[in-house]
Amino acid sequence: MIKKTLAAELIDIIPCQCQLGESVLWHAKQQAIYWVDIENADLYRFFPINQVLEKFSLPQRIGSFAFTNNADQIIAAFEQGIARYNLNTGQLEWINQPELHVAGNRFNDGKTDRQGRFWAGTMVENSNLSAQNGALYCLDHQLDCHQKITNLQISNGLCWNNAGDTLYHTDSLTHKIFQYDFCKDTTEITNKRLFARTITSAFPDGSTIDAQDNLWNAQWGNSKVVRYNKEGDIDFEITLPVSQPSCVSIGGPDLDWLIITSAKKDLTASELAKAPLSGNVFIYKLQGATGVAEPICTI
Repeated sequence: MIKKTLAAELIDIIPCQCQLGESVLWHAKQQAIYWVDIENADLYRFFPINQVLEKFSLPQRIGSFAFTNNADQIIAAFEQGIARYNLNTGQLEWINQPELHVAGNRFNDGKTDRQGRFWAGTMVENSNLSAQNGALYCLDHQLDCHQKITNLQISNGLCWNNAGDTLYHTDSLTHKIFQYDFCKDTTEITNKRLFARTITSAFPDGSTIDAQDNLWNAQWGNSKVVRYNKEGDIDFEITLPVSQPSCVSIGGPDLDWLIITSAKKDLTASELAKAPLSGNVFIYKLQGATGVAEPICTI
């Protein structure tokens, strides 16, 4: 069998200049790219076919979100909890706020599993307690919110393999990406094991799985997006013209675009002068890899 050559060509840069771009998703029906700017409490939508960029101002900062069967409505992990939010009317309906009582924590990375449940984790943004921690939560179809992984500082990198029976997750500050066995029926997580370790300057951030079951990870602080094969070895990497790539998704009409958000948060004037594209979204056309359709949240 001849192995496909893997390559990536930069084909577009969306000049959004986000403080903290994150949670990028491809909407197949709309043929649009969505992402958030956490710090400015904005959600963006970009239509590649006509280069139209839209921005929605949100009621508070948002860490991640999911598409629903209602084209105007998302499930959002706002800083204070999980809610339904209508992009047209601005109607906000809180579903669960499990850490509302924890000052200094906010919701961060999240995703929909293959069964349509919404998962999101929290991070310690400003520690008010000596042993303050975040956690990863699952919001099920009964709208119950279950704590699944505890003792986290920055919950991140959540994704599943294509069969939906392996979960990937990282606590970014540990420089480690873990694998878990995942029960699709009960959401039970077992058999934690180390999948990959990043170098000291690279903090594992947002991840996605491609159609070949490889994991793509944005590595904050290291200017790279890397692909890990199923054994956890790096088999491809992209070096970006920015230091803080933050999240990845695979989309496009043929599911062969690697879409990458970035951030300019906390960069000095000198650092921004060296990397003026920081905060933009980058689109690379892949050769030898494709993605899978993003699950719809059905809670």
